[in-house]
Amino acid sequence: MQKEQFILGVIVSNHFGVLTRVSGLFSRRGYNIDSLNVSETENPEYSRMTIIARGDDYVKNQIVKQLRKLHDVKKVEFMDPDRTVLREHLLIKLRVTPATRPEITEAVNVFRGKVVDFNADSMIIEITGEPSKLSAFIEFAKQNDMIIEMCRAGALAVNRGLQNL
Repeated sequence: MQKEQFILGVIVSNHFGVLTRVSGLFSRRGYNIDSLNVSETENPEYSRMTIIARGDDYVKNQIVKQLRKLHDVKKVEFMDPDRTVLREHLLIKLRVTPATRPEITEAVNVFRGKVVDFNADSMIIEITGEPSKLSAFIEFAKQNDMIIEMCRAGALAVNRGLQNL
């Protein structure tokens, strides 16, 4: 994670409009969301948001205070990066030639990725892992001017051990 970035785990009611209210809170106060992932929890009445943002202690505390005021927000917690498993997902389409295909395939294997689509002039690769791992693969592809298109999903984070959100 980058300096001043922090992870928030947020449990919210699982119904329409909640995401708009949460993201609107950030927007109205001029705070940027670096990463956002929302999905239903083990209880279908609730959704879990993993939000990565940045700011000093004042900004962090303001965001949490404001989130806790929202009716549909049931729980907000800072997640300690040292006690959290954090993963992102990347789909990246690369331009390939017969000459570059072996190098790309080797890089995909080194990054423990998977080729999910393959044709004569392009490959789509799927990689899951720490944000720095995905960034490193993207840099490899950029240096060789291979990127046609990419989609990077927001981070997922779960506390280690028996502690839950």
